[in-house]
Amino acid sequence: MATGERLTLLVLAAGMGSRYGGIKQIDGFGPSGETIMDYSLFDALRAGFNKVVFIVRDEIRETVEEMFLPKLQGKAEVEFVVQGLDTFVPKEYQNSGRTKPWGTSHAMLCAKEVINEPFAVINADDFYGLDAFAATADFFKTERTTHAMVGYTLKNVLSDHGSVSRGCGERDAQGFLKSVVERTTIVKENGMIISKEKDGDLIMDPETPTSMNFWGFHPSIMPLTEQMFHSFLKDNAQNSKAEFFIPLVVNDMIKSNKGKVKIISGGSTWFGVTYKEDKEIVSRKINELVQKGAYPTKLW
Repeated sequence: MATGERLTLLVLAAGMGSRYGGIKQIDGFGPSGETIMDYSLFDALRAGFNKVVFIVRDEIRETVEEMFLPKLQGKAEVEFVVQGLDTFVPKEYQNSGRTKPWGTSHAMLCAKEVINEPFAVINADDFYGLDAFAATADFFKTERTTHAMVGYTLKNVLSDHGSVSRGCGERDAQGFLKSVVERTTIVKENGMIISKEKDGDLIMDPETPTSMNFWGFHPSIMPLTEQMFHSFLKDNAQNSKAEFFIPLVVNDMIKSNKGKVKIISGGSTWFGVTYKEDKEIVSRKINELVQKGAYPTKLW
């Protein structure tokens, strides 16, 4: 990435927040009412990102625009894209009974027409810290074809208040991702980390490299994602709960030798909100960072 080139941050903010019990993407956590998204945007700008694409649901688009357009004016190019239930879904696969979006890969695909440069993908409701954004921006300065996953350690990214969904990875000797499995029900039980699977409990290695949905992609990922989504829909169109996760695309890309993914450092700080009980913990951690001088009391 040469100086002056665009580097985009793709913010996935269309989730329903069913376990949280509210719209956590726009809930206030910082000392001046900042959302978690505010901190991600602040860090991304500091790291060199100069374009932001928000993926939103139609019913919160106006609110998100009002909250973030004034803050980003003059600092970054901004786009808003609605993740509709039928966006990029061929007519023969549309499901009138579906009430929630198709998942993270579908959200990414919705931005296909507005991204033509290297981009990072993040969740709106996860606090990643400056290091993750800086590591991804640095990665793109030299990498023209290889994609990236910011790796976290599984034991550091769990909730004390219930199960979580995590992308659990496996790396090769050169630090490239071999595979990533989306485990949707991971809990802490009796001093162990357990993934609740259909065929029984699976004991997880606490040191497993884990995706918190912070990815670095080149735009070449988009045509592959669209192709895979159509294949996914053939088998899942009438399953109202099926989700098209980013790890599905990444695994297929790696196995078919269509791309490589480097696991990069940068995951020293992470916390997020899955349950309402997580809010107090996240607010406390943000305030601790503010007191240490990592962030100003009022971001903007």
